[in-house]
Formats: sequence, C-alpha cells, structure tokens
Amino acid sequence: MGTAPVAESRPHSGSAALASARFIVSERIAELDDAAGRLESRIAEAESMRAELRDRLDSAEVIRRHVLNNFRHLQPAEVDEAFQNALTLRVDLATVEERFRELTARLTEVRAGQEALRAVGHSLEDLNPDQEDSTAAEGASRFRSASRQVFQIIEEERMRIARDMHDGPAQSMANLVLQAEVLEKLLLKDPGAVVTELIDFKSTVREALDETRRLIFDLRPMTLDDLGLVPTLRRFVKEFGDKTGTTARFHLVGEERRLPGNYEGVLFRIVQEALTNVRKHASAHNVDLTLTLQQHRAVAVVKDDGDGFDVVATEARQGRTRHLGLISMRERADLEKGALEIRSQLGKGTEVRVTFDF
Repeated sequence: MGTAPVAESRPHSGSAALASARFIVSERIAELDDAAGRLESRIAEAESMRAELRDRLDSAEVIRRHVLNNFRHLQPAEVDEAFQNALTLRVDLATVEERFRELTARLTEVRAGQEALRAVGHSLEDLNPDQEDSTAAEGASRFRSASRQVFQIIEEERMRIARDMHDGPAQSMANLVLQAEVLEKLLLKDPGAVVTELIDFKSTVREALDETRRLIFDLRPMTLDDLGLVPTLRRFVKEFGDKTGTTARFHLVGEERRLPGNYEGVLFRIVQEALTNVRKHASAHNVDLTLTLQQHRAVAVVKDDGDGFDVVATEARQGRTRHLGLISMRERADLEKGALEIRSQLGKGTEVRVTFDF
C-alpha cells in the first residue's frame, strides 16, 4: 500500500479501572451511532410504507363507498372483498404508524444517550489518577463518580438490548399474531387463499428467527465459545460479504486451534469493529481478513481497497466526533496488552493489524 501513516498503541500506565470506564463509554457511543443508523434506515422504510398504505387505503375507501351505494347490484363476494380489503389496509396502516412512532421515539432516546455519554466521556478524559497534585480524597471521589457512570452505562446497555428485542423479534411476533388471525378468518371464508397467506406467514417467521439470531450473534456468538475463533470468523466474513455485496475473504495462516484466556473474544470484537468501519466508511469492493496463529502469538489483519483516510487527523479529532470505532479497537487491544497498527492513505485503502503475545 506504499508509505502510509502508522499509528500504534502500546500498553500504557495508569488506572486500569479508569481505562476500562473510558473504553466502555467509547464502545457504547459507537454502538449507539450504529443503532442510530439502523433506526434512521428503518424509519425511512416505515415512512415510505406508510405513504404507500395511505394511498392504497384512499383507493380502497373509494371502492368501499361505491359498493355501499350500489350493493344491491353486486354479488355478496364483491361486497365482502371491498370491505375486507379496506379493513386489512386500515390494520396494516395502524401497525406501520405505531412502528413509525416507536422508531422515532427510540431514535430521539438514542440521540439523547449519545450526547449524555459524550459528556461522560469528556469528564473521564479529564480524570488522571497519576497526577501528583491530586489528593487521595479527590481521586477517590472521582473514581466513585466514574464508577457510578459505568454502572449507568451498563444499565443503559440492558435497556438497549430490551429495546432491540422489542423493535425486532417482539414486533415480528406481534405481526405473526395478526397474520394468524387473518389465516383463521380465511380458513372459514376462503380456504383457497390460505395457501398464499401461509407463504407470507412462513416468510415472517424466518425473518423473526433471523433477527433473533442476529441479536444473539451481536451480543456473543455462540460459535465463539463452542467452536472457537476460526470458525466464527470464517462465518462472520462470509455473512459480511453476503450482506454488503463486498468480496470478503478469510485466510488462516498456521494451525487452527483455540486461544487462551479472553483473546478469542477480544480478537473477534476488534475484527468486528474493523469490518463495521469498512461497511460504514470505506466504500470498498474487496476486503481480506488474515489470521495468523503461532505458538505464543496471534495476529489479525483486516485489509480493504476502499477510500482510505488520514489516520493522524482522524485520531486527533475522534474524541469530538461520533466515529469512535478506532477508540474501541485501541482500548480492547490495550486492555489485553496488545498492539494495534492502522495504516491508511486516501484512495489506497486501509489496513488494521492487531497483535497479541501470550
């Protein structure tokens, strides 16, 4: 990739607890940033669907009024169809409008949470337990304050999980209940239409299952504990390529094996964040993940052919912006005494390399 700016992190001194607090805050802000992006996309989809359903309902109401005025000249099936169509569209529109309100309220909460966490992050940056002029009492007070903020962040994380479950699988389950009621009515009125509705019903079930699995994978991939890092990364890279349309490849150098301690979890999260950055910012066509496993060392390299960026300038302003993925990766590497290198040039892609010795 040629000569490029290099930024490297090394184990640093200072309070491990304070470093953990800073990491948790930055990680949470990055997650909220990603959640806000997903919510904005879902709000746009709901708004488009709402507009379409309103137009269809207007047309259905015109037909319904025509049927009311001329029902003596129409077949019973035609009357029933007109009323049933208008009723179904009203239910669908009410569901979409409720979803739109919930998503909008959730986005407002996420934005407020981001601002609050940025304030917490600035406060934590001001803390330095190693300053000679800080008294023990002041240090203890600041540490207690930071601890309270960390507990608040943990509680907010629990709320995020609950809301994701509500907006995802829970909403899908509610839709399944409505579809089941429609199937029940059709079974009595029009058995022939049940087959078509069952196809939609199965599709909704699959979507609910996929959404649940995605949430579980985001929290903690079960394959990471059951099978290890290599199978998890192989699957993750494949799914990344399928979802983004990017040519994504996984390469293993060395013998596949399990890693000690928490290294597998940390490596996965760093790779996950690096690929998230590729998806959100790089506009890449190709991305390669190379995992090298040696007896006492593990190295993961994520390399893309995307837009690239100015590493030094970006890291200088990252604490004041919403793009905190670099902070997340660095903090994870530092907490396990690893080294993170980021090489990038505008127009020449990016390479993220993390190394752990154990």
